[in-house]
Amino acid sequence: MNNMLKKTDVILIGAGVMSATLGTLLKELAPEWEIKVFEKLANAGEESSNEWNNAGTGHAALCELNYTPEKSDGTINISKAIKINEQFQISRQFWSYLVSSNLIRNPQDFIRPIPHMSLVQGEKNVEFLKKRFEVLSSNPLFQGMEYSEDPEKLMEWIPLIMEGRTSSEPIAATKIDSGTDVNFGALTRILFDHLKSKNVEINYKHSVEDIKRTSDGLWELKVRNVDNGHVERHAAKFVFIGAGGGSLPLLQKTGIPESKHIGGFPVSGLFMVCKNPEVVEQHHAKVYGKAKVGAPPMSVPHLDTRYIDNKKSLLFGPFAGFSPKFLKNGSNFDLIRSIKLNNVLTMLAAGIKEMKLTKYLIQQVLLSNEKRMEELREFVPTAKSEDWDIVVAGQRVQVIKDTETGGKGTLQFGTEVICSADGSVAALLGASPGASTAVHVMLEVIEKCFQQHLKEWEPKIKEMIPSYGVSLVENPDLFQEIQASTAQTLGLSKKELVYS
Repeated sequence: MNNMLKKTDVILIGAGVMSATLGTLLKELAPEWEIKVFEKLANAGEESSNEWNNAGTGHAALCELNYTPEKSDGTINISKAIKINEQFQISRQFWSYLVSSNLIRNPQDFIRPIPHMSLVQGEKNVEFLKKRFEVLSSNPLFQGMEYSEDPEKLMEWIPLIMEGRTSSEPIAATKIDSGTDVNFGALTRILFDHLKSKNVEINYKHSVEDIKRTSDGLWELKVRNVDNGHVERHAAKFVFIGAGGGSLPLLQKTGIPESKHIGGFPVSGLFMVCKNPEVVEQHHAKVYGKAKVGAPPMSVPHLDTRYIDNKKSLLFGPFAGFSPKFLKNGSNFDLIRSIKLNNVLTMLAAGIKEMKLTKYLIQQVLLSNEKRMEELREFVPTAKSEDWDIVVAGQRVQVIKDTETGGKGTLQFGTEVICSADGSVAALLGASPGASTAVHVMLEVIEKCFQQHLKEWEPKIKEMIPSYGVSLVENPDLFQEIQASTAQTLGLSKKELVYS
């Protein structure tokens, strides 16, 4: 063990899209700061950010029905949809800034235009979708959305889904062309290449095993070289824990009060991927359905056109499952080790509350390939088993915490930032919408942890994100301007559509 303590300004744990985003923001705001990154795996973006481990949807609430719940009086609540859309616009602006500044050369390497659609069957669901369309399409953030119950129009939009459909049930869909497919793995690698060029020290195959506070207020990390077992000690004024499912155990090691009474519930996932190029070419959209009764929000079925390695792909899923691992490359003891005296009651309460979810996950684990094909055929009636393979997606750790509204042991399905009171350490927990809102979430980290610099940094932040601090839904002209300019810069406008 090397007893020499190596000090730096900022340490980022985990080489995923969140650390990549925060590191890039900080290098623009404080280029003189020294930043170190520690990643357990051999490359950037290998866990949750990897293109095969997430849906690749630029989540802007254009098609995800769980962001627009129906209230008891029958009206549609779009407040969450507005919030997520505005957050995605922040990501688009930052990515556009990076392209305009020549920090990213070819945006098509990570983002492409793709229609986002919602599809439902059954009278009640059709009624819901129509109400949702009426309230969203009148909102400036969702202009351009179309709605149809006409089978001929739907055949034009989604021929693969409509072909061979024999059900007499009513069917309806919405479509909006401003949706995107985002390769978060490629984006993560691009950003880390940029950070390396800015003299950020990136240490792959280095596992952070412990983190504790020193007497002079720094955070000291015990870091092990995975290849040779050599242990080093590193310290920083600020530490960001962006280790995906591995964030919770590291947050617990800090011992900060904010880490207490928080647990994690791991959920694994599978996607079906089409290996027949002729079938792949028949579909060009991300089509989201409605989660089945009793199913969690992250299990919403969707049939997605994806661009991975500049090749068009078609994926269907996700199928949920249960594994005690917090990371795809984690340990079967992750869940057990995360249970502490301060969160055991929270975890037990969640276990009692979430019996339906546990039952659902067990059922998903036991699904045969033929049962998965049956679910796929609800979307693609003509699907053939020989055309589809299974891909194991990433692990997601849903946050469990005590809340005022939900009580003890409430399962959270969003993304959460946990910060120490003095802003010296922050951790990102949770899942969807995750990577799509990375820039918004990392700005939240900056606002909470670097308050003393905000006044000095604000002009630069506004240069990178023109709508910073402004509500786009209340400023539709600014939204239109930003939507048009980012579409142009990122190659998303219609006149620039090019597909490989």
